[in-house]
Amino acid sequence: MKKRGIYLLSFLLIIFALQSCGVNSNIMFKTPKGSDFKYDTISMRPKEDYRISRDDRFIFTISTNSGQRIIERMSGLASGQVMTAGQQIDYLVKSDGYVNLPILGEIKVDGLTVKNLEDTLKKMYSAEFQDPFVQVRLTNQRVLVFPGNGGDALVVPLQNSNTTLMEAIAAAGGITERGKAKSIKLMRMVGGKREVYLIDLSTIDGLIFADMIVQANDYIYVEPNPRIGREILAQATPFITIFSSVFVIFTILRNN
Repeated sequence: MKKRGIYLLSFLLIIFALQSCGVNSNIMFKTPKGSDFKYDTISMRPKEDYRISRDDRFIFTISTNSGQRIIERMSGLASGQVMTAGQQIDYLVKSDGYVNLPILGEIKVDGLTVKNLEDTLKKMYSAEFQDPFVQVRLTNQRVLVFPGNGGDALVVPLQNSNTTLMEAIAAAGGITERGKAKSIKLMRMVGGKREVYLIDLSTIDGLIFADMIVQANDYIYVEPNPRIGREILAQATPFITIFSSVFVIFTILRNN
């Protein structure tokens, strides 16, 4: 019996060793121990305005005479509809960075800020409209939030350009029970590469970071607490059950 106990213990240890390779395998963006990785300096506001990229969507409005009719209509001095173009149409930036617009046709918008695009459209539509007033609004602005359960993620639409980190996390349901409030990684595209900021919201000192402005296409990753014991047990349970069943059958046959 003593030898059987040793065999059983050895078997379980082997199973644990084999299964440990898959434990917490859903945790992403780990910083290896002993690495010289350095986090970037946190900026409370984006270092640069968001630049339009492929697959972005936007709508725009245009009015003549520098928007005079818009003001007149708001004040009740004018009747009739304000002349607009593209008001209800959602325009898609194609994979080549171009978009097809009324009258203008194909124009390149990839890499432009919203202000750049407004100025570009104003200049190009000047040939057709007198002193055009143009407003552009991006319609697919969002951030990805991983609230702390490893594999869980939510796409959070940005309702305005001043959405804070706390608002984005709240929209995702808050930090989960498994999430580490002291280890939140915000990843942002700056100058063609992603900068990584480490944020600690576990103490009142972290309140200064709660109001930092997030930007479209930011990744907000709340690092999960590893559950090594629970996951090893969950993965080893089927093997233990099979081994126990085989052991019981073997014991019964041997006694008979």
